[in-house]
Amino acid sequence: MFNISEKAALEINRLLTEEEDTDSFLRIKVVPGGCSGFEYEMGFDDSLDDSDQIFENLNVKVVIDKFSFDHLNGGTLNFSDGINGTGFGVENPNAKATCGCGTSFTV
Repeated sequence: MFNISEKAALEINRLLTEEEDTDSFLRIKVVPGGCSGFEYEMGFDDSLDDSDQIFENLNVKVVIDKFSFDHLNGGTLNFSDGINGTGFGVENPNAKATCGCGTSFTV
């Protein structure tokens, strides 16, 4: 299971509407890197692989490949637009530690 907060779904929808791209979805990947071992990559995509997991909220799709899902299972995609910064973030219950800047994690 992977959750998409209402605020994240609304922001994804806003960005896709702005781009006039109704066929795309947000893809989240876990890739090696950062000072803690893994980091998140997010971007819009329009092609699916056989092993992709698809999650939806408010008619917005988030797609996660099998390797990444093994590290994100049970997590939540959030969106923040407060004074501490704007952007998407993953609340990941599988992360045992994160780096000081919060962009990478260890499992």
